[in-house]
Amino acid sequence: MFASLPLTALRAFESASRLLSFKAAAEELSVTPTAISHQIRSLENWLGIALFERLPRQVRLTDGGERLFQSLHGALLEVAQSVDTLRPQRSGASLTVSTIAAFAALWLVPRLGRFYARHPNISLRLDTHCDVIDLHQDASVDLVVRYTQGDYPNLYGLCLFDESFGVYGSPEQVALATRRVPTLISVRWCNSKFYAYDWEAWCVKSGETWLAGQPVVREYDEEHYALQAAIAGQGLVLASNILVSESVASGLLVAYKGEVQVDGAGYAALCVPGRERHPPVRAFFAWLQEEAALSGLLPRSRPSAPD
Repeated sequence: MFASLPLTALRAFESASRLLSFKAAAEELSVTPTAISHQIRSLENWLGIALFERLPRQVRLTDGGERLFQSLHGALLEVAQSVDTLRPQRSGASLTVSTIAAFAALWLVPRLGRFYARHPNISLRLDTHCDVIDLHQDASVDLVVRYTQGDYPNLYGLCLFDESFGVYGSPEQVALATRRVPTLISVRWCNSKFYAYDWEAWCVKSGETWLAGQPVVREYDEEHYALQAAIAGQGLVLASNILVSESVASGLLVAYKGEVQVDGAGYAALCVPGRERHPPVRAFFAWLQEEAALSGLLPRSRPSAPD
């Protein structure tokens, strides 16, 4: 049934397609770039179609090549994970999770002790670079946790919770805000479409007229800097109820008019379909779901996920 399949050429094609480089594929498979080029050419001859467009200093998949890659990558991933589950359990396993720095610092890392206690043999690496990751292309990342407003029909997804924005400050600053206009602490959002709600939206909803008097506004590039400024008593911060949760639980920050919240988007954990069955990924998904439930914040919707 499978005797005629050119498996060596297919493996070379998958690597070159994922990395979009014959040279990088050669390094990954420990062969020469010429060998990769030969294997892909033989596969193209066998299929009777071109799989790559050869451009100066780069290659690009054709429509046919893209179709083959999507099917082949998923199939090889499924085989690799099935083989991994049959092997005797090793002393440890690795897991790479990509997320934004603020979520890692303010929500994820403070809770990771409970994950390590339950799974001491899993070595977890956090990647907090801001670069957009294509999980179908980058096999070095097992899953991502992202702040998102959209669906991901080509990924397996778990919606963790939805975010809203409120005003928080130290107990002293919150008490003072009832008597005078406070200093306002804000974040200069890198992606304005995700953070459509700002001080103006909150003030309209709360009935506060702070903005009419041209208050002092302090801006920071990152959420954790803004929260530290609020904890230090430098003013009131407009912040995510998710990212501020640890500071509120410890009493470092309290809500000002806590009933007034403006909606944000949501956090979702995502991976390539099939990878959710890989034991370390499955363990992390289950732990994330438990921690999200403990937060008491139910998601309004779920990201699309293949069956």
